[in-house]
Amino acid sequence: MADHSGDSERKTRLYHPYQDLHVPIQNLYNLPTSPEYLFDEEAAVQRRSWGENLQYYTGSGYLTGAIVGAGKGSIEGIKAAEPGDTMKLRINRILNSGGQTGRRYGNSLGVVGLIFAGLESGFIHIRDTDDVLNSVMAGLGTGALYKAASGPRSAAVAGALGGLAAGLAVAGKQAFKRYVPI
Repeated sequence: MADHSGDSERKTRLYHPYQDLHVPIQNLYNLPTSPEYLFDEEAAVQRRSWGENLQYYTGSGYLTGAIVGAGKGSIEGIKAAEPGDTMKLRINRILNSGGQTGRRYGNSLGVVGLIFAGLESGFIHIRDTDDVLNSVMAGLGTGALYKAASGPRSAAVAGALGGLAAGLAVAGKQAFKRYVPI
């Protein structure tokens, strides 16, 4: 049986669901101010699981790539308009160009996120620690693997850029957490 002796020490806040209705109902509920976990082990973990990481990086990469690609493709579609085009034809050209470029960029960045998440989770498992080095090594590996088909020189350059980008992202995240109060 679980020991819940510390439950009374938890901080709570009062919640009144009818406060904006100005009715004489006085239902107050005690809501916890900290996250609740089913198991104590979950509370000790301060990071996402490998599946959550995979989903986060792949989805974020795809969404970012799709938005940037759609913007770039739309601008290309606007520039490609010819003087005799009707408004329908111009809009069609813009939408087709934006959609095609957005899909291509989204898929590319989604794959980069997928590789990065897999490598980072692998390094965390192998090294049995979670630190900056895992992210930098995952960035190096991601760049090298993504550009491996273009030759060893391209893979080395992309690996170096990936490692640098991952290191800067982690350092920026830590600086943001430290200097920006939320």
